[in-house]
Amino acid sequence: MKDHHTSRFGKPVIGGLFSLLALLLPFCMIGSTFAEEAKDDTALRVLVWNVWRGGNEVEEGPEKILAVIREVKPDIVLMQESYDVDGDRPTVGRWIAQELGWHAHQEESPHLCVLTPLKVEAEFFHHAWHGLGVRVTDSKKRSFVAWSIWFDSRAYITWELRDRPDQSDEELLAAEDVRSSRLPQAKALLAHLEEDGQLDLDVPLLVGGDFNNPSHLDWNVDTARVYRHRRALPLPVSLAMAKAGFIDTFRVVHPNPVQHPGITWSPLFRVAHDGGDQGFERIDRLYLKNPAEQVAGAWVLTPVDAEVLPERWEDDSIPTEKRIFPSDHGAVVIDLTWSQVD
Repeated sequence: MKDHHTSRFGKPVIGGLFSLLALLLPFCMIGSTFAEEAKDDTALRVLVWNVWRGGNEVEEGPEKILAVIREVKPDIVLMQESYDVDGDRPTVGRWIAQELGWHAHQEESPHLCVLTPLKVEAEFFHHAWHGLGVRVTDSKKRSFVAWSIWFDSRAYITWELRDRPDQSDEELLAAEDVRSSRLPQAKALLAHLEEDGQLDLDVPLLVGGDFNNPSHLDWNVDTARVYRHRRALPLPVSLAMAKAGFIDTFRVVHPNPVQHPGITWSPLFRVAHDGGDQGFERIDRLYLKNPAEQVAGAWVLTPVDAEVLPERWEDDSIPTEKRIFPSDHGAVVIDLTWSQVD
């Protein structure tokens, strides 16, 4: 979540711990049946994940990140905080791509990365900290464009409301464009996509990453009754995505934010860094925009399943460096299906 332009690197402990992890992680931590699922040739699985400082904060963090990716078996990973691994390996995204025989696009970004086993037709770049993407094509000749993004972490709106509960809606919303640059960064990304013709593609467009703010779909009257630090507010970043024609894939699958909160911040830190209440929110999201002009034979994507890992959070008493799940952000797994326009 935080804007860590520099990182604290810890030496990974290589050895028996990872052997044990390889056995335990799929069953004890993720709690899913990814490994047992047969691959459907109409399916596309996307993993959106801020991996937290390249995995350097947890013992064997890069290996644990790799273990999660192997278990999930995504077709594409939209990664944030792909930093250098203890200085002795390339960035964690590039290292994982080498281990898997995949393609990694990180270019000059210090932390944004897209990893995929699919054929990369083109690479795109917007901003070193805020956005880069690829166009890929699968074995069925179906193509899509996918972007990994990250926006400003300052003035986290849930903590802003926690600390100043009496402020007006207008004052609170200024966290998005006055006390942080999240809204300007979102608008700049969308302007770049529009100028590049990517908002009018004849293939699906995916934008996913760490938005560092909740969605207007999660801040409504019902959730304000459940969560102490929420209001029913027109949060502008997610509204800008919707206005540009994107759908929130998690909320398509799970429309009720009370029954399915999808919290990604934070499974690791149950108390905020300042010792106050944590601001549990769904700040990591995947947006989809299908072609507006759907001609006969065109391929489109539909979200059909969505979950956040880990399904079960580890005991809060376990030291950070000993955690099995290696990130302070939950990992968002979205399953989509391909279909052709009649």
